[in-house]
Amino acid sequence: MKSLTPTLQAFFTDRLMRQRHASSHTIAAYRDSLCLLLSYVADATGKKPTKLDWTDLDAVTVGAFLQHLEDVRGNSVRTRNARLSAIHSFFEFAALRHPEQADLIARVLAIPEKRFDTAVVCYLTRAEVDALLDSPDETTWTGQRDHALMLLAVQTGLRASELAGLRGEDVVLGSGAHVRCSGKGRKERCTPMTKETLQVLQAWMRACGGRPQDPLFPSRGSVRPLSRSAIWRLVTKHALAASERCPSLAQKHPTPHTLRHTCSMRLLESGVDITTIALWLGHATLQSTNVYVHADMALKERALARTTPPKGRPGRYHPRDELLGFLQAL
Repeated sequence: MKSLTPTLQAFFTDRLMRQRHASSHTIAAYRDSLCLLLSYVADATGKKPTKLDWTDLDAVTVGAFLQHLEDVRGNSVRTRNARLSAIHSFFEFAALRHPEQADLIARVLAIPEKRFDTAVVCYLTRAEVDALLDSPDETTWTGQRDHALMLLAVQTGLRASELAGLRGEDVVLGSGAHVRCSGKGRKERCTPMTKETLQVLQAWMRACGGRPQDPLFPSRGSVRPLSRSAIWRLVTKHALAASERCPSLAQKHPTPHTLRHTCSMRLLESGVDITTIALWLGHATLQSTNVYVHADMALKERALARTTPPKGRPGRYHPRDELLGFLQAL
């Protein structure tokens, strides 16, 4: 075997699994990234992946692969950067085992992440949430499940993967009702539920009739949990149906993460401080939570009102003449 193969195997077995004790999600993400890279290089060189050597993975080749992700596979810059992060992690591990390849490895590690524009987060208004939650037919088993899942997502802000991983025993009923989940980065957290969410979940759990260790949201006719992709599809399906009554939903293309954003914005609008919201969502740093402050226009309006001079009139400036307004907007 060439030197690349045993090092790649050791990266997963020794570094990720044994030393870092990485989660299955992390291992899968790194695996997919390196599989894409090896397949691309194998096609470009005509070699089998097991025959590839370090000279086949120089900085020029890795750079071409990253461009291939964007131009051919249509990946976003965020995805491109995530693939590069996995490659960097592998090459950092390889640097300790192959000092003779120091120059080649250093050039790959010098490939920078690409900068990208950050858009304001998309979230739903109360009318849009009501239309979405009214979309499922609650007289059916599937409709009752979908309604309970989306209501729980809007109220707790759980990620799609966290919703998929919930089991009946993770829902604590009665006084201090809450739901437990193991989130990103192996952080376990408990999120309280409102009375409405509690009642809906109690009704759903009676209809589902599962055991405590069974998935809270199973697939139809099985004890297997809904997958992340299935949760995305059901939210998309109900959003499309709800857009007939609430046309603004069609412009937002809601996803499970949109429901998470909606939960965050509701908390922020209710006056909950940003630190509590970060804990509620399971964010590692406040940097991830600050995007909701940028999206809250009402918060900015209140800040603007506080900066009004003592003898001034609160509110924004509006030109008195339409022509002047047009000229000043240029």
